[in-house]
Amino acid sequence: MAAIYATAKAPSMTENSDLKIGGLLLAAGSSSRLGQPKQLLLFEGKTLIRRAAETLVNSGCEPVVVVLGAEVERSAAEITDLNVNVQINKDWGSGMSSSINSGLRSLLRTEPGLDAVVIALCDQPNIRSADIDQLIRVFNSTGRLIVASQYGDATGVPALFCKEIFNELLELTGDKGARKIIQDHIMDVETVEMDNAAFDIDTVDDAERLISG
Repeated sequence: MAAIYATAKAPSMTENSDLKIGGLLLAAGSSSRLGQPKQLLLFEGKTLIRRAAETLVNSGCEPVVVVLGAEVERSAAEITDLNVNVQINKDWGSGMSSSINSGLRSLLRTEPGLDAVVIALCDQPNIRSADIDQLIRVFNSTGRLIVASQYGDATGVPALFCKEIFNELLELTGDKGARKIIQDHIMDVETVEMDNAAFDIDTVDDAERLISG
């Protein structure tokens, strides 16, 4: 596949204090393991998709794109008043890579000069805007290609990817997500301790733990 985005050295705060950081929220799945759309689960009076979208909107990310696939109408209704662009991924069933591709292309159409993107999921309900901003601050100060969340033994999302990585994100296939890119570039990754990222929702037990607190 031909590159659609020119690569460049990752910028640092000393080079540029006006970096454009986009936000990409992946919320297209059908939650087959859970048996109901996790996007619409309620936590502290808000659906998970609403909470996650607000988290990105209230952070240093702009613009923000939310990728939908399954449950489009109900999910979109939850965020219609927020300053986000909704991207419908009709191929969502083929895996997470298609949502990354669809969402990143939408971001680049809106802001071709994007310096980096933060990829987040709607099933990590404890993530806060301050967590996203910490990723951005570390990127600004280090200029590393990737700034990822570290929780326990895991290194993953939410994570920030410099524009130098965009083409690799766009070339992902199947159900490979952003974690593959992180592992491929592990020597270029700066990590941020983020205990809030440790809890995610995949199963009925997870949902019950969320509701019970």
